[in-house]
Amino acid sequence: MRFVRLCAIAALATCLPLTAWAASPGSDDSIRSEIRRDLDDARREIRTDLAKARADLEMENLDVGNSLQFGGDARSTKKSGAPLPKAEITPQGDFLIDGRAVTVDAAQRRQLLAYRGQVIDVARSGIDIGEVAALAAVDSVDRSVFSLMVGAMTGSLERRIERSVRSTVGPSVAQICDRMPALREAQQQLAADLPEFRPYARLQAGDEASCHNAVRREFARR
Repeated sequence: MRFVRLCAIAALATCLPLTAWAASPGSDDSIRSEIRRDLDDARREIRTDLAKARADLEMENLDVGNSLQFGGDARSTKKSGAPLPKAEITPQGDFLIDGRAVTVDAAQRRQLLAYRGQVIDVARSGIDIGEVAALAAVDSVDRSVFSLMVGAMTGSLERRIERSVRSTVGPSVAQICDRMPALREAQQQLAADLPEFRPYARLQAGDEASCHNAVRREFARR
């Protein structure tokens, strides 16, 4: 994504003395225009890429084994240590293990679709947060680079971006943690009604607290 290149441009800009910007009279306007175009392109690419990600959630199979991972890789293995076979829920409510459909009745299919919908809602919230964070980072680059051009920027660009992203997305990330108990309840009910799903019901009672602790640790850093 072009955003990575933009950060490099911005980082380079922060290393240049202010006299460098003034070395070529009239050059500021062209530099401003070029960076402005790149930043606008980055915003469009972020929105386009994440719109596609949201559409893919609805159209593609949900990988049950790789969704809602908490507590390390140990939960994704059987007692023997062998990895669990790949399990998916299709948009039609089929439950696939290693690509083969498990026989389900109408009630089980409704449960699978309901659980799939819950996980997709959480994933969509994550994408929304990612979009807000990415756009906040671009905006921070925008403000910082142009502040540098007029000699008003102080401090580190990286720290500015980090603070901006944390203040913007922190509360939303914590709200995702609040949804863990409902997801665990849905997993447990589905595991009780569909034995083949049981090995994949790995959310635990303490995962909400673990999630909140991880968020607090991450957003408490300076």
